[in-house]
Amino acid sequence: MFHSVFPSARGISGWIVAGLLTLAGPVQAADLTIFAAASLRTALDSVVEEWESTTGLDAAVSYAGSSALARQIAEGAPADIFISANVGWMDHVAALGLVKQGTRVDILSSSLVLIAPGAEGTPIPITQGLNLAGMLDGGKLAMALVDAVPAGIYGKAALTGLGLWDSVAEQVAQADNARAALALVATGEAPLGVVYATDANAEPRVHVVGTFPAESYPPIIYPAAIIADGNVATATEFMTMLRGDIADEIFAAEGFTVLE
Repeated sequence: MFHSVFPSARGISGWIVAGLLTLAGPVQAADLTIFAAASLRTALDSVVEEWESTTGLDAAVSYAGSSALARQIAEGAPADIFISANVGWMDHVAALGLVKQGTRVDILSSSLVLIAPGAEGTPIPITQGLNLAGMLDGGKLAMALVDAVPAGIYGKAALTGLGLWDSVAEQVAQADNARAALALVATGEAPLGVVYATDANAEPRVHVVGTFPAESYPPIIYPAAIIADGNVATATEFMTMLRGDIADEIFAAEGFTVLE
């Protein structure tokens, strides 16, 4: 059975939710080690289970912000596959010569939404005139780290593009990854959050307040690649399934757009 390593969100301490994950290493040896963006957790866990049942092999999946994972790979952490939530951190790993040539592929896309606690609510348009600061009513806006983690980078870009960032910047509670930001809203510790639509889809304790216009932020792309000094043969087998029909159906069911 595969091992999923993932941090739990803590309460808001000051304005930064930090230290959720200092090392995204597997809990024990496995046939395959995958470092993956935290926002992939629900769907990728299902893909890995399918792969294990088909091959009889074991996988360990380490989830965190793409920035943390990329830095750990750069520092020599053992990984066979890296799946990032944006191209920039994959570019960083590739520039260090750590990606096996010819294995990198863009596999998924997603979108950004504004969420609130509770199972349902009336959707509103997210536009330049949105009184987001007023909606917070003195509370915090949960986001992933806005200068490092893809979900936070995309979120800040969207808010900036809509002219909303300056009005809420001082109220942002930053978390180490997208799922930690999601947890702050799900538990009611933050009244609003900016996350991927796929994160909102995976958490029944939140609802989507509105969807950010696609033109307000760069395209959200998830690239995957095999690490050059990893278990290339087994990683290649997994990458084949990752691009196959079963995985496509799982990702689509979680709200991802599958890239061909």
